[in-house]
Amino acid sequence: MDWQEWKKSQANVETEEFPNEVVLEVRAGAGGEEASLFAWELAHMYEKFAESKDWQWKVNYESKSELRGYKEASFEVKGKDVYKIMRYETGVHRVQRIPATEKNGRVHTSTASVAVLPIRKKIDFKINPADLEMEYSRSGGKGGQNVNKVETAVRLIHKPTGLDVRSTSERSQQANREHALRILTAKLQQLEEEKEAKKYAGDRKEQIGTADRSEKIRTYNFPQDRLTDHRIKKSFHNLPRIMEGDLHEITQALQSGEEGKEEE
Repeated sequence: MDWQEWKKSQANVETEEFPNEVVLEVRAGAGGEEASLFAWELAHMYEKFAESKDWQWKVNYESKSELRGYKEASFEVKGKDVYKIMRYETGVHRVQRIPATEKNGRVHTSTASVAVLPIRKKIDFKINPADLEMEYSRSGGKGGQNVNKVETAVRLIHKPTGLDVRSTSERSQQANREHALRILTAKLQQLEEEKEAKKYAGDRKEQIGTADRSEKIRTYNFPQDRLTDHRIKKSFHNLPRIMEGDLHEITQALQSGEEGKEEE
């Protein structure tokens, strides 16, 4: 194998390990309406960050609250190094601030969870069709004569795990079904990889990259204008700028081996 062939093979290996396509999910946690609003703000932050990186951003599914926050939402993000950079965003994000609906000026604590799922070309996980349950519904429209009267939206449920995936972004039922199946396969493969990673992750540095969705990874403290990432024990300031997508310093710090060693 010559030098050019070797370089190409290494690039293929890295692309498979760190694919250039992910599904990013946000879900409101504890805190009611405030948690839903925070989930929307996180999605907005990531969309702005994606825009700054020239990544493609596409909505897969949205479930909104009364105040137009997100109960849950799913997005597809494509672009160079997207998983390599975004993989550390998985986990529980906590916000501390005075909600707009708070009359007594008290600081509330709410949470939202984020999951970043790599979409790999080579899939090792096989799904038994008998394990799937499928539901169809109408995709949401803006009203009037343009409302979609055909049941094109798809919800796939994996009965053994209880995992479910919705896809409403495509125009046909068949396309949404294929899209949902692709995302569900990625979720199940990621679940298996997380189990394996936890078996062999002996120290905290390794755990940073295991995508534990139940782990509280970050606090956004608005009264003190401070974001703290608990894994690397580092704080960042200027929350308004960060919430508009300026995550460059944070993502670079998380990718740095030096900060990871602080956890040992």
